[in-house]
Amino acid sequence: MPEQLWFTALLNKYFAGPADALLTAIHRAPKHPQAPITNYVAMELLVFFILVLFFIVARMSLSVEKPGILQHAVEWMNGFVSDQSEEMIGHGYETYTSFLVTLGVFILAMNLLGLVPGFEAPTAIPSVPLGCALVTWIFYHVHGLRKNGVIGYLKHFMGPVWWIAPLLFVIEVFSHLARIMSLTIRLYANMFAGDMVTLVFFSLVPLGVPVLFMGLHIGVSLIQTYIFVLLATVYLAEATAQEH
Repeated sequence: MPEQLWFTALLNKYFAGPADALLTAIHRAPKHPQAPITNYVAMELLVFFILVLFFIVARMSLSVEKPGILQHAVEWMNGFVSDQSEEMIGHGYETYTSFLVTLGVFILAMNLLGLVPGFEAPTAIPSVPLGCALVTWIFYHVHGLRKNGVIGYLKHFMGPVWWIAPLLFVIEVFSHLARIMSLTIRLYANMFAGDMVTLVFFSLVPLGVPVLFMGLHIGVSLIQTYIFVLLATVYLAEATAQEH
């Protein structure tokens, strides 16, 4: 049996059966039928439910006359991403703001979860950053195709000079595939290193010093979230750009 966090054990206690059935149906039979839900999946689900509750509460507390702290925080997050998107993407940026805000909040919440005793940051497991990278990769390609059409979007891969277009096309294809690896490794490596440093210092030195590293962990979490969303915005801007 794998080591389980208390929340993971709780999910496996009540939902191991449905999880086994789902995994078997997609031909991914679990190695441990009694515990098919892993820690990182449990942490992702926890973050998902926390964010759903957060946005429900934020929606219910909206007020034009007396906006509260929660409303100001949500509006600031949306405004920050919206302004960045407008600057980079330009006309039509509103289409992508909701995705970028959701992506950023989801990644940030997962990054910070590792600071809570009894939990761990799911972004310190390669599968989770890979999932976020794949969703981002598919999203910007889909919108690039939607905005430019198949022929127009393929022109992005070929450059302005026809005789070098075949070579550029191959280079661009590999470049776009490398973005998945780049997004994944950057987020995973930084969060894994942050978790390890915090755990090591908690086990070796008094409480005061690890608190400093917890602050560093928060800083790394914020920076890596910003970089991920920034790169997603850059990729969207490139994919949806139109020749004039």
